[in-house]
Amino acid sequence: MMSFISQKLVNYLALAFFALALFIAISIFPVPLLSDPINNAAGLSFSLLTDTAGKPFFLITTVLLCLLPVFFRLPKKQITKLWIQFAILLVLSFGAKTILKHETAIPRPYTYELQRLNLVTSPENFYQLNKSERKNVVKKASTYISKWRIRSWEAETNYSFPSGHTIFAAICVLFWGGFLLRTRHYLLAGGLVTWAVGVGISRLWLGMHFPSDVMGSILSAAVLYLFIPEWRVDSEK
Repeated sequence: MMSFISQKLVNYLALAFFALALFIAISIFPVPLLSDPINNAAGLSFSLLTDTAGKPFFLITTVLLCLLPVFFRLPKKQITKLWIQFAILLVLSFGAKTILKHETAIPRPYTYELQRLNLVTSPENFYQLNKSERKNVVKKASTYISKWRIRSWEAETNYSFPSGHTIFAAICVLFWGGFLLRTRHYLLAGGLVTWAVGVGISRLWLGMHFPSDVMGSILSAAVLYLFIPEWRVDSEK
C-alpha cells in the first residue's frame, strides 16, 4: 500500500500547487457582479480558457497532453500505461461529476442573478423548467448581462457542484503535471498549473460556479486518483 501511494506523491504535489495557486487567485481577485460589463478582450480570454476544458475543445487539450510522452521519446509500453491510466481517470471524473451534480442539486450562481432580474421566482424555480424554457429565460437576461456570460449560461443549464471544467483541469494537472515534475520539465508543469488556474477563475468570472465548486472539484480529482492502478513496465521500446 505504501508503495502504491509513494508512486502518486509527485502527482499529488502538482495538484497541491494548483489548489494553492487557485486559492490565492480567488482571494486576490474577487468575482465581480454578474451584471457588471465585460470588455471584449477579457470576455474572449475567459471564454477561450473555459473552452479548453469543456466541449468540444477539451479533446484538443487531451490529445496535446497525451502527446507529451511521445515527444519525450518514452518507451512504447510506458506511453501505453500512461494513456490507459489517464483514460480511466477521465472516465471516472466524468462519471463522478455527473453523479455529484445530480445528488447535490446546487443551483448555479447565475440563477440568483436571474432571480434578481425577476426572470424566475427562485433558483429552484429555474430548475423546474424544461431545458428549452431555461434557455429562453437566459435569453431574456441578455438585455442586462454581457454576451460573454450569456453564452456560457445558455450552454449549461444544469447544476453547479462540482465544476466539470475544473475537474478536467485538475486531473490534467494531477496526472500530467505530476508526469512533468517527475521528468523535470518544471516550466511546462508551471505552465500547466497556470492554465488550470485560468480555467478555474474563468468558471467563477462567467457566473457558472461558486469558489466551493472549483475547490471541491480539486478534492474530487484527488480522491479519484486513488482508484487509478499502478503497475511496472520494462524499459524496452
